[in-house]
Amino acid sequence: MDIERARFNMIEQQIRPWDVLDDGVLSLLEVVKREEFVPAAYRALAFVDTEVPLPEGECMLAPKVEARLLQALKLQRHERVLEVGTGSGHMAALLGHKALQVHSMEIKPTLAQLARDNLRRAGVQNVAVHEADGAAGLAEEAPFDAILLSGSVARVPAALLDQLKPGGRLVGIVGTEPIMRAVRIDRGADDRFETVELFDTVAQRLIGFEEPPRFKF
Repeated sequence: MDIERARFNMIEQQIRPWDVLDDGVLSLLEVVKREEFVPAAYRALAFVDTEVPLPEGECMLAPKVEARLLQALKLQRHERVLEVGTGSGHMAALLGHKALQVHSMEIKPTLAQLARDNLRRAGVQNVAVHEADGAAGLAEEAPFDAILLSGSVARVPAALLDQLKPGGRLVGIVGTEPIMRAVRIDRGADDRFETVELFDTVAQRLIGFEEPPRFKF
């Protein structure tokens, strides 16, 4: 496989047509080598428009979804970021190139170690991977300028929103199959929250964010 041709086609045929027009994001996708964060058995799927399987039943988001979520965060170099759902570490690496500091939370030990190894090999030094349940956030490092949920949730916990700085924003995929929607939630200076709907998609549920069962009478 011609890796660079496949990367170019991913960017130009999948990602750019999906309204990812931020030149900084598009350029970063050339710098951070996605194939280095994909398990060897699935390396051929690194640039395909699909979720890529990871150990323990988890998966990487499709390339165009990752790119559009990253674009929606509008990160600045001086900002501190919290990611929930590290997976293989690919999104954490992208965040690390855009922000000052990234704290990424992964509940599964195997994935947390996989991400640390991948990030180290990629030379990303400003990302800390925490082996913990991300539903409660990371209060000891809060507040954050931005929070990214790298997977879907039934609803965004108030505990995460409380860890945003005034003027901060959270981006994630919210809802229940078959209806899910990527949203950005902005925290105003007056501590009010405004939700902006971004695009429709479907993504694997983050562990710890399952919708509670509904009781039937």
